[in-house]
Amino acid sequence: MSQHAEPTPGRQPRGGDASWAQRPGDRPSGWVTGGVVFAGVLLLLNGALAVLQGIAAIAEDDVYARIGTYVYEMSLTGWGIVHVILGALVLVTGYGLLKGMAWARVAGIVIASLSLIAQFLFLPYAPVWSVIMMAIDVFVIWALASREDDPSRA
Repeated sequence: MSQHAEPTPGRQPRGGDASWAQRPGDRPSGWVTGGVVFAGVLLLLNGALAVLQGIAAIAEDDVYARIGTYVYEMSLTGWGIVHVILGALVLVTGYGLLKGMAWARVAGIVIASLSLIAQFLFLPYAPVWSVIMMAIDVFVIWALASREDDPSRA
């Protein structure tokens, strides 16, 4: 008789055999998962700030500097409406991402891309702020695109 008792059929063995445990390669790493949560929070903040940016552009034309001729020139009221609508979409997408909605990841990539383009076109009005928002959008796109779906959840 051996010193090791046979495991009962319903119980997992203790000790050496860890084949039942999840392997590190089978699940996304913690920093990628944390990056997605952080991207969701950034989308919420980015959306709220874009709405405020749009309201400031609509309410007072004195908030942003006047620029000369610009290829993509639009009135500040027009830019304000664009930022309010885009900001609201970013807010909803960030909320959906934090709630784990299936549509939110693809929508987040698309909306962050649109936000990046809008901030690029808004560069002459608020250059430093636009560059900061563009960097946030790039991080959000990277975090959402680099996340691998868990095959067991599908």
